[in-house]
Order: sequence, then structure tokens, then C-alpha cells
Amino acid sequence: MPASLRPLRNRLLAALPDAERAQLDANLEIVDLPLGAVVYESGATMTHVYFPIDCIVSLLYVLEDGDSAEIAVVGNEGMVGISLFMGGNSTPSRAVVQSGGTGYRMKARQLQHEFSRSGPMQHLLLRYTQALITQMAQTAVCNRHHSVDQQLCRWLLLSLDRLDSNTLTMTQELIADMLGVRRAGVTSAARKLQDEGVIEYTRGRIVVVDRDKLETLCCECYEVVRKEFARLLPDVKAL
Repeated sequence: MPASLRPLRNRLLAALPDAERAQLDANLEIVDLPLGAVVYESGATMTHVYFPIDCIVSLLYVLEDGDSAEIAVVGNEGMVGISLFMGGNSTPSRAVVQSGGTGYRMKARQLQHEFSRSGPMQHLLLRYTQALITQMAQTAVCNRHHSVDQQLCRWLLLSLDRLDSNTLTMTQELIADMLGVRRAGVTSAARKLQDEGVIEYTRGRIVVVDRDKLETLCCECYEVVRKEFARLLPDVKAL
């Protein structure tokens, strides 16, 4: 494994003690996770877990008619596949790469073995799961009570926190699918942010040029999620 792509590139793995992390090295495989790739399907048995390095994975809840809405985002602060150590091997949600890059992959049985040892890995994953549940709950509240403008601000901030740059490659249609709203609403919200000098938007590409102002325009939901991650995972810091 190249030194530049060792587990330190994932903040959750980097928070483990050195001895624990060393034990995982042989079980981690680096894989490409391109934009739009399906990490797992709703109801499918999971064979691997993923620790993103420089990509973002959206967790989507899919309805019977095919419509979906994002319930959480996972980047280099976490992992995809918590069902494997929470007692189930599948989940009704769907995981899709929203910003392409790379990640570490580990076989399901190896992750379950590490978790069952009741050591630092188990404690870290349980705290991460609580933080992820908070994000899911806050997303539900935000989608119910806040405007599309505020939802877009929250989504942009959560995505930026999981990337090394201020640029997102994402069409308005895909953002609308993530938020579970009409494309026209996202178009209007993005235009307002651009008019106020917060973002620069061209087709399929969003550049955040004034993050401070973006935070002031956002509802409290982003800050609730950010503080909960910081409280539960104080050692999971930016690399």
C-alpha cells in the first residue's frame, strides 16, 4: 500500500491507536469509487465496508415508486456499512457515490471480527454510529421544517467538510434528488447564493467562495451535526 494512501487518509481509521491500525493494514484494499457508483443496494447483503479517502457517499432512502431522498453523507470522517456490526447484514437504504474518489475496502467478516474484539475499534465505531444517527435525525427535521434554500446550505457545508477543496462536482438535478425536492427549487436556491456572492455555479460544478456567509445563511441543523461529531469523535480531526 503506497505511503500516501495509508489509513491516515481516513480520519476514522487515523483516530485508532497505532497498534490497532497496524493490525488492519493487511485487510484494507484501496478501491476507486467513481461518481454515481452504487456501494450497496437497498436490501442487499453487504460483503464489504468502505472507509472513504477523498470521496463522498450519500446514503439514500428509496421508496417503492423509485423516488429517493438523502438521509446522510459519509466522507473521510467515517465509514459506509454500519449495519454489519449493528446486527444486520443489510439495510433499506442505498449508498451512492456523490463525489468520486478513492476509499479503503474491508471484507465484512474482517470488520465483524475486529468489532467483536471489544477494543478501541468497537468503541470508535459505536461513537461514530451515534454521530451518524444524529445526522440522519437532523436531516429529517431539516427537510420537514426548513426551506430549500436552508437545506441546500446545509448540504453544501456537510459536503465541504468531507472534501479537501471548496469545489463540488454535482448537477442541480442530482442535488434535487439528494434533497428530495423539485429541481426548480434547487435552481432558485443556487441562483440566490450566486447572486449574493456565496457560490459560483456552472453546469455540474459548484465553487463555494464565501463559506462564512454560507454558514450565516444556513439553519441550525448543520451546526447541530458538526458539534455532535466533534463531541463524540474528538480524535477524528482534519488531516
